[in-house]
Amino acid sequence: MSVSLSYFQSIVLGFTQGITELFPVSSLGHGVLLPALFGWHNLVSSQASNQSFFLVFLVGLHVGTALGLILYYRETWGRLLRALLAQLQVARRDGASSLWRINEPTVSSDYRLLTLLVIGTIPVAVVGLVLEKPLRELFAKPLAAAIFLTINGLVLLVGERMKRQTGRRTRHLGLEKLSPRSAVEVGCAQILALFAGISRSGVTMVAGLTKGLNHDESANFSFLLATPIILLAGLYKLPSLFGPLGQGVRAQTLVGALVAMVAAYVAVSFLARWFTTRTLRPFAIYCLVVGLLCVLRFA
Repeated sequence: MSVSLSYFQSIVLGFTQGITELFPVSSLGHGVLLPALFGWHNLVSSQASNQSFFLVFLVGLHVGTALGLILYYRETWGRLLRALLAQLQVARRDGASSLWRINEPTVSSDYRLLTLLVIGTIPVAVVGLVLEKPLRELFAKPLAAAIFLTINGLVLLVGERMKRQTGRRTRHLGLEKLSPRSAVEVGCAQILALFAGISRSGVTMVAGLTKGLNHDESANFSFLLATPIILLAGLYKLPSLFGPLGQGVRAQTLVGALVAMVAAYVAVSFLARWFTTRTLRPFAIYCLVVGLLCVLRFA
């Protein structure tokens, strides 16, 4: 298969990746559907292959997206790293077991949050290593992505309905009270995003809402939780960009990654404000409409 990726394509796909990775509408689903809708058949046909220049390009976009997230949350990550260093000093004095006693009053809220993010990341990291390739080969196709995008819309609507129904009966815990078990369960929701069309941020936000978080707490935890897995997934496969598969697409990948980084920063800035007063409902309607239209188009 000839390598053909224009700078226009890299900009369009970079912008789409940066926006849809954070908007609860599935970046992977859009990464499958847009090339098919635009008639970029060489990109569509290459997505299921593990030896694809397009997958190498997508790796670069994920790294760019993660950098945009890190840039936005740079102060938060700075506090979390300082809290880790402080807790390591405590562990040298009191023993390694103190690293996991996060519910003690002496443990800082920043270190507790960092621990929740670590344990919430483990499930999808393990499952992704095993299932990412076979799931991509089976479901990285336009019709499947359209079906899962429609399902994603239903998940968002059901999540909002559950939040409204239980909101008056369920005590608002707040992120500082989120239990390790709940963090693992929210993290497990990311596994669903291995299916093209299911949004990582969407399903983790819904999971967070069911655990007593409000919309802005759930969104921020979702974005922080997504950052390491997006970055590590990109860095894990980044060496392939400098191998034979990267021939002819390295410059386009750099351009796309820069666009994705800026788009992700703008997207998370917008969404952090949006979810202080608004809900997932508009994104659910978008997924249902676009998903159903694409089902009709590719059926």
